[in-house]
Amino acid sequence: MPDASPATILEVPHADASVLDNAAWHSLAGPHASFAIGDDLVRRYPEDVAPFVAVRAWDEPGVWDSLAALVGPGAEVGLSGFDGEFPEGWEVVGRGEGVQLVETDALQPRPDAEAILLGADDAAEMLAIVERNQPGPFRPRTYELGRYIGIRRGGRLVAMAGERLHPEGWTEISAVATDADHRRQGLASRLVLDVAFHIQQRGDRALLHAAATNVGAIAAYERLGFALRRRTVFSAVRTPA
Repeated sequence: MPDASPATILEVPHADASVLDNAAWHSLAGPHASFAIGDDLVRRYPEDVAPFVAVRAWDEPGVWDSLAALVGPGAEVGLSGFDGEFPEGWEVVGRGEGVQLVETDALQPRPDAEAILLGADDAAEMLAIVERNQPGPFRPRTYELGRYIGIRRGGRLVAMAGERLHPEGWTEISAVATDADHRRQGLASRLVLDVAFHIQQRGDRALLHAAATNVGAIAAYERLGFALRRRTVFSAVRTPA
């Protein structure tokens, strides 16, 4: 993968890409404001919707106090984009690197005739396919964040994809999952292109996040017409007890 240094970061025309530097915050302060719990410094989604906690800016006075108050003492929380020293009493329990990809003009989205809409009645099956394939965090009400679709074979949900974070002008494609016995059939790519098609129909542009170690998925997204915009650090921390 190319190095996402400031000189090589891809800036996509027709949308303000700066909001992508803090996508969760701009989702909760914008199109997803109805889900937001918190204050002007720190916001989060309800636990049964998504695990994400967003900070307006890490250098804001009082941000760590607001974060601790929001999630409670001794709580484990995932943070994105902070790569400095944590305050005294905060315990780092895990760290990782992720990548952010955005659509380019090479992307050719299209609707898929076999894709079906998923909703509340499908929540248990959606949780089950996520459990089988581990594409990333998915909660009982995550489907409320956007449009989710899937493909059934023999009545069983075997592939899924949908919309998650929604900073102004952009929509994140997420929960891309295909069961092992139905891989290498292009189902995931078809669903990603369908989701991207409907994102573009609304006037938004598509983005994706992936673990930097998931090189197979990143390569597949690049073949579809996505390009690396930036790398970011993810940390799992425990608040002071």
